[in-house]
Amino acid sequence: MALVIAALAWAIPIFFALQMSFKHEADASAAPLAFWPPRGWTLDNYAAVIRGGDIPLWLWNSLVVAAVVTAITLLISVPAAYVFSRTDFPGRRLCYGLTVAAIMVPPQILIVPLFEQMKFMKLSDTLAGVALPQVVAPLMVIVLKNFFDQLPVELEESARLEGASRVKILTAIILPLSRSIIVAVAIFVFIGCWNNFLWPFIITNSPNLMTIPVGLGTVKNAYGVQYAQGMASAVIGALPLVIVFVLFQRQIVKGFATTGMGGQ
Repeated sequence: MALVIAALAWAIPIFFALQMSFKHEADASAAPLAFWPPRGWTLDNYAAVIRGGDIPLWLWNSLVVAAVVTAITLLISVPAAYVFSRTDFPGRRLCYGLTVAAIMVPPQILIVPLFEQMKFMKLSDTLAGVALPQVVAPLMVIVLKNFFDQLPVELEESARLEGASRVKILTAIILPLSRSIIVAVAIFVFIGCWNNFLWPFIITNSPNLMTIPVGLGTVKNAYGVQYAQGMASAVIGALPLVIVFVLFQRQIVKGFATTGMGGQ
């Protein structure tokens, strides 16, 4: 029963936004609101939003940034998590403690130093400047480490006796066994990057470099307070993520169901 209530609490606002996006603007701003609008349903809001902004370009920018961030984050997080899980190098506890502590740092605190760093590297107002500060994900390192801790070390010991290096063990043994959690981490990183508004808004000035959250926010502001078009913008921005989640929901649930957040 509790799960049903939670599902309804999550679904009702989405359903409300979806049905409002198909209303005429006069019906969307009328009081009281009616589920079935007197003027009927319309697709004009979606057409107006698309005409008012370069939606395909913004979607492409978001896709490029999110894909690059996801790939680089995995390239950093997977080896780091494996090292924390399987080696006992000097300073391991300190490094892992700093990784855990990094989760408690609000991202907004880092906005100014990151902006100055991107400006110094001449990456401001570029897609590289949008992507680069987002590739560090300490939470994902901890999630992956906790998963690696549960894998049997006997497989690695056997491979080590046959002369396999740690890189070979990671690529040939650990990664195939960790496919579910890696997919889950990739999806969460992708979604987080796709939804990021603040950093892309700050680091970019050119309309051609806008990501979808920034672009849709600009469209909304250009039209003023128009509820139906605002909801249509939100649906367009969320639709790719809904598709991704529907396609990979089993991997996401399976990945995070087999790991904990305890750490050491």
